[in-house]
Amino acid sequence: MGRLANFALGLAMFVPLGAAHAQERDFVLEDYFTGETRAEGSFRAINGLHRSFVVDLEGSWDGQTLTLIEDFVFDDGERDRKTWRFTRTGATTYVGTREDVIGETTVRITGAVARFSYDVYLDPENQANRVRFHDVMTLRGDGTVLNQALVTKFGFPVAWTSIEFTRPDGSAELEPQRQMVRSDRARVN
Repeated sequence: MGRLANFALGLAMFVPLGAAHAQERDFVLEDYFTGETRAEGSFRAINGLHRSFVVDLEGSWDGQTLTLIEDFVFDDGERDRKTWRFTRTGATTYVGTREDVIGETTVRITGAVARFSYDVYLDPENQANRVRFHDVMTLRGDGTVLNQALVTKFGFPVAWTSIEFTRPDGSAELEPQRQMVRSDRARVN
């Protein structure tokens, strides 16, 4: 019964994103993520695991590909760096790769909403514990982007993640304490 309730909750969190949060402007990845972006988020799993994190992002656009470097700092002090490469393949589509993603993902944008799914190994060294992320990113009217992802294994929900992105020049500001954590940390290579 608990898994069924978690599955229903996971599905319910994606229902309103397409319609209720649609904005007048279209979401263009390179317009939003070129330059500096900040984010904070959390990851929750059905086994009780909960991790919060902050992310500093640096994006560059070469006219075809958005390279997005993500520097994570988790609440337990762990640091990680991931690099997305999104290549535009059409007016509202991209192909994305990241060093821990198995294969490629296709990003499809409808208005203010970007959707994409991809597989990763949670234990990449041993190529074990393969899961699938189902991301829904919504550009909101206040200039922030909310990314909510359902994580599945064998088609069943096992975790959820939520991340809010803000531009340094945008209207949404992160808490000063979170900004200090980011400014004090060294870049991870």
